[in-house]
Amino acid sequence: MDRTFFDSVEGLLNSSFLKGITAGVAFILLSLTALPANAQFEAAEFEKITKENRAQFERETRNISLTGQGLYEDTKLDDRQTNEIRARLQALFGDPTQTLEDLINKDNFRPGKAIQFEYWFMVNDSIPLMVLDWNGPFGSGLTYGGASKYIDLMPQIKREFVEKLMSVEELGEYKDYFYSPEKDQWYIVKYEDGKFRNEEIDSPAGMSID
Repeated sequence: MDRTFFDSVEGLLNSSFLKGITAGVAFILLSLTALPANAQFEAAEFEKITKENRAQFERETRNISLTGQGLYEDTKLDDRQTNEIRARLQALFGDPTQTLEDLINKDNFRPGKAIQFEYWFMVNDSIPLMVLDWNGPFGSGLTYGGASKYIDLMPQIKREFVEKLMSVEELGEYKDYFYSPEKDQWYIVKYEDGKFRNEEIDSPAGMSID
């Protein structure tokens, strides 16, 4: 399967620019099915892509390239620790679209793709959006993926997305795996009983890094 879109996300994550800021940002929009580039809408509705619908979403976005144009303005979310944001996402949208467990056994997996989680959305039935961590629980903010054709819509979508997450009053419990290539170390990252924990562990069964 052509992973131009998803490899572009990895390129953003590995770029020196993104590593110099707390959150790289961008949005992806379909060229054929999305709104016109200068379109406006009253409010953004975010439909999470489930694990079961990943293949369809990938087919629809496989020829999309990424940019960060128009989305570098800081928000209140960008300074929040990513483990807290993950708990806000869990409370609002449920489980991620995919985690490291879903990626690690794919043929094209590389350690540089060892994200903790990815949430994919369709905004207003036509505008795809992807958010993910860039350094597991040790980073802050999120990385967003998107297409430059629709940069005029991106600021509004990001603002509304952040507002929804910041309005969460009760964080959602979760447990993920994360692998740090820099430290060559596995972690269980979780929020439970009102506490965040990053526990060093051995390689989980069936999840080896070559």
